[in-house]
Amino acid sequence: MSIQNLIIYKFTPLFRILEELALDLNFKIIFADKEKSLKDKVKNLNNYLIISDKKYADIGDQFVLNNIPINIFKLMEKINIEFLKLQFNSQSEVKINNYTIDLNSREIQINNIKLKLTEKEINTISYLSKSSKPVRVDELQEKVWRYQSGIETHTVETHIYRLRKKFLNTFNDNEFIISKKNGYQIK
Repeated sequence: MSIQNLIIYKFTPLFRILEELALDLNFKIIFADKEKSLKDKVKNLNNYLIISDKKYADIGDQFVLNNIPINIFKLMEKINIEFLKLQFNSQSEVKINNYTIDLNSREIQINNIKLKLTEKEINTISYLSKSSKPVRVDELQEKVWRYQSGIETHTVETHIYRLRKKFLNTFNDNEFIISKKNGYQIK
């Protein structure tokens, strides 16, 4: 896991307090007092949280601490919870080709165009994306739909047809899921 960075923005008293405790903290403390300084610091970091004493509209991944004074242990708990939320959100994004799936919101997007998906659609795409060869219909029935093999149903074919139609209508992409003679594959 990469180092967690707590950027304290325009909140000098908090920076001074945490600076004294730095050796006992499980994150790195960084101070920024100007927007340019903040943007320069953020540009080179992956895992960061910005903490300030008021909400700044043009800043993301921000935690506002406005209920002060606060017990230092409560503060550490709040900061750790915020880092956990960021970690959870970053783990919920899955890249498949040029698309990004957000597992939390059940959306897939490319070039700021978003498409809502059902849980089965996400499971189907995820399963297909993990295979380097075409996946047979009966395997999808068993692994995604939990149907027993040998049951005659066209659920998978119908589902794939609708999913491909959604991709064509939303992204003008008729090649995301392709049909092969022995199954389906994400190209």
